[in-house]
Amino acid sequence: MSTRRDFLHLSAAATAAGVLAGPASAQAPSTDLGRPIPPAGGDALRLVTFTSGADGSPRLGVVRSDGRVVDLTGTALPGFDSRRMVSLIEAGPEALAAVRRAASAGEGLQLDTVRLLAPIPEPTRNIYAVGWNYLEHFEEGQAIRGTQAEYPAHPVFFTKGVNTINGPYDPIPYDATVSTAIDWEVELAVIIGKQGRNIQEADAMSHVFGYSVINDTTARDMQIKLHGGQWFKGKSLDKHGPIGPWIVPAADLDPSDLRLTTRVNGVIKQDATTKQMYFKLPRIIAELSRGLTLMPGDIIATGTPPGVGNARKPPEYLKPGDVMETEVAGIGTLRNVIQAVPA
Repeated sequence: MSTRRDFLHLSAAATAAGVLAGPASAQAPSTDLGRPIPPAGGDALRLVTFTSGADGSPRLGVVRSDGRVVDLTGTALPGFDSRRMVSLIEAGPEALAAVRRAASAGEGLQLDTVRLLAPIPEPTRNIYAVGWNYLEHFEEGQAIRGTQAEYPAHPVFFTKGVNTINGPYDPIPYDATVSTAIDWEVELAVIIGKQGRNIQEADAMSHVFGYSVINDTTARDMQIKLHGGQWFKGKSLDKHGPIGPWIVPAADLDPSDLRLTTRVNGVIKQDATTKQMYFKLPRIIAELSRGLTLMPGDIIATGTPPGVGNARKPPEYLKPGDVMETEVAGIGTLRNVIQAVPA
């Protein structure tokens, strides 16, 4: 256990500057809420679910580096339903290769003329999530709880209900009669591509379809004080799981050292990298799949770094009108306004 504690303090020292320097690194949040944020360049494939025009029906597309969206329903792509991301995932590598060809050939719509939805708008299963996967986050939680528990020897798993899924630029509802302690948690999301049970660590990454950005938005009062201390309810309020803005296929991204950032009203609150994960992705997938079959389209939120509002002195929580930006470098940025629910 001493090596874990040593690593904890080394990691905390390495990241303290980034987390604590947030206010000095403030930037003005965009007033263009709800509109897609163009990709930051690069040739990675960006798979989206979007709506365009009057019918409002979801369809699949690709956002190119030039900011145009290629509508996959308008191309000849046999073998999957071009309105469902999970259908594309299930169709395997050949379907994805066909999508790449279509993306390079299509004309595309202007990004600012479409509405991006969550890449998988209606998951059929709860979102799997990992708690305390950054040692510094575990340590800041220890301070709040006033405990000195040993760091877990295995990943801590919980789930968020499917009702939490929200679009990358959609408002997050705030109901003061339910909770006034809404907190932020930037996380890398892993999208499973191949069914598996009792997956070995050595084979785990072959089961990954791609990556996205998720914010495990949490009602801290519910999570900590109510319902026996279990996490499900506090993690599962409606629309408290914005995800997107797209999925980047596994072949296009190295997830081992990606910068994760949360900004609230332009002020940096969380700033770390996936390199600081204690349980790496192969370990997470292997342990989660023990006796539990993972399916194509399953979403795994891989844990949040330090800097959450509940650990600050005094605690800070989201309030109506706040703009929460959640970014994973190499993938993209979510921008969600906190919106009061009418009384």
